[in-house]
Amino acid sequence: MDTLEILKNLAIIIIAAKFFGLVARKLKAPQVAGEIVAGLLIGPSVFNLVKADDFLSGMAEIGVILLMFSAGLETDMQKLKKSGIKATILACAGVAFPLALGTILYMCFYGFAAPGSKTFMEALFIGTILTATSVSITVQVLRELGKISTDVGITIMSAAIIDDVIGIVVLTAVLGLKDPSANLTMVCVKTVLFFALSIVSGIIIYKAMKVLVKRWPHKRRIPIIGLALAFVMAYVADKYFGVADITGAYVAGIILSSLTDSKYIVRKMDINSYMIFGPVFFASIGLSTNLRTVDATILLFSLAFVAVGLVGKVAGCGFVAKLLRYNSSDCLKIGVGMMTRGEVALIVAQRGLKAEIIDSRYFTAVILLIIISSILTPIFMKLIYASDEKKSGVSNNENTQKKIA
Repeated sequence: MDTLEILKNLAIIIIAAKFFGLVARKLKAPQVAGEIVAGLLIGPSVFNLVKADDFLSGMAEIGVILLMFSAGLETDMQKLKKSGIKATILACAGVAFPLALGTILYMCFYGFAAPGSKTFMEALFIGTILTATSVSITVQVLRELGKISTDVGITIMSAAIIDDVIGIVVLTAVLGLKDPSANLTMVCVKTVLFFALSIVSGIIIYKAMKVLVKRWPHKRRIPIIGLALAFVMAYVADKYFGVADITGAYVAGIILSSLTDSKYIVRKMDINSYMIFGPVFFASIGLSTNLRTVDATILLFSLAFVAVGLVGKVAGCGFVAKLLRYNSSDCLKIGVGMMTRGEVALIVAQRGLKAEIIDSRYFTAVILLIIISSILTPIFMKLIYASDEKKSGVSNNENTQKKIA
């Protein structure tokens, strides 16, 4: 790609993303919602000023890796240990509900079929697409609100990571029905090996970094080494274990989260993420779709697909969270926090195309789900937290009045 074209595209993306991010903030909406809208406006849906390409996709991938690495750094390991079992149960619900609802939705449109038939395989794969969770947008919102280290924030993060692992197993199982060469057992083994290796290597890396931090406290070489670790973990996870690269980056952050310099590393990561990689990532969501190509038939299916995708995560995770004795507000936060979809859903859809299970027209539904969930999630999360603060304020005022009386 021509260098001048790259410079032009980056300039347009950064200006548009930051402008609409500020507009969103003025409207009391999270900045990420404005950045996604910016991508829609400068993309093929409206003005067609910037076209999505491999370079921008690479930049966006770095952006999400930085975001997940920072999220890992800000994770409280003690709270993570406490929410581990709960997060696993929530992740299972976050996969099972959308999978079932998506499968039923497709068959409602195109007819019910017996297991093993082409229609059933297509329906099952549509459900599989809905199992994917992209927590990066929720992470950004939680960070903006200062809630990422809360019990709910860590539970969402943990559930999303486990959800990703379960989603890979489900994807491989469904592909295995189409292609006998796909080995579900090997995928499970590789996933277990990745986390086992992460635990062993993580202990060694943490001890080594602890020595370096003690020797060079608050030196820029520390975040540089940390960033290199994030990229290495992301590469190894995807390349050798079939686990999503963002999971590797998040694990790298967790490994370093207990260092005394972890907050210093986060501040250094935020500079690059805020100025360029973050805006490119969120704007790329809008750039990836073209609303002009949508016809009535696929629009109807897409709207139903979006509704089922959102309800499946909110109802599934929210209901199970209630069984786990979270209060109603926290149940809603967990359900809404888990409903975002992103690059993982697109990757799953592409695998379906490659295996000739579904055709390209369903990409419109997937992209529409990504856009709508990415916009609604931050808005809803902010409204829920604002409502909590308002109720808390009213409650405190009532208590104060009672004491005075």
